[in-house]
Amino acid sequence: MTSQQTRRVLIKLSGEALGGAAGFGIEPEILQHKAEELAALTREGVQCAVVLGGGNIFRGAALQKAGLDRVVGDQMGMLATIMNGLAMKDAVQRAGVPCVLMSTYGIPSMTVQYQAVLGRELLAQGNVLIAAGGTGSPFFTTDTTAVLRAVELNCDEVFKGTKVDGIYSADPVTHPDAVLYRHLTFKEVIAQELQVMDLTAFALARDHQMPIRVFNLNKEGALRRAALGADEGTLVAD
Repeated sequence: MTSQQTRRVLIKLSGEALGGAAGFGIEPEILQHKAEELAALTREGVQCAVVLGGGNIFRGAALQKAGLDRVVGDQMGMLATIMNGLAMKDAVQRAGVPCVLMSTYGIPSMTVQYQAVLGRELLAQGNVLIAAGGTGSPFFTTDTTAVLRAVELNCDEVFKGTKVDGIYSADPVTHPDAVLYRHLTFKEVIAQELQVMDLTAFALARDHQMPIRVFNLNKEGALRRAALGADEGTLVAD
């Protein structure tokens, strides 16, 4: 793991988060705001790795129902994460911080081939690191990708940004009396099948003792507080 003086975190952002209210496409103001948050954290000494989803560009569910092969759909989704990565890389660089886009797919003119050892070196040198292209294999979500990359890059914690303040006992939108959990074990999350992240991601995190913090991505200052070690949102750890 990183030293006590340096925090290294992996931030999982959904593609829909970049799409604003519509959840589709990329809203320039949202993109720049997230990039500036990453840049500010980096200046404070936090090493930031990022995994982006691709749902704002491609959603394969409808096409798969119409007969699109699942493998093809997942490959298209992984390419969508690279498109989001290109946009985020540009925005972070415009915010004044170096950023490297790595991908499981070799696209030399656009990305650097993902390698865990190189990724750790880039983070230590003060770069924001974006890991795009998913795992490179179909049937795995970007949630699982986020945990996998966090383990490979020796991160201290995974941050999962959502639209609510953490993990609740029920959907807080439809159940106003739902209870916000401040701490859960991996066993509790898996047993209750809480759907904040897919269960494969939680199982991988459990096996490698990788804490996951779920918090409200849209809450001003929440990312910074979490990255600096505050008790923000819900912590899943044993």
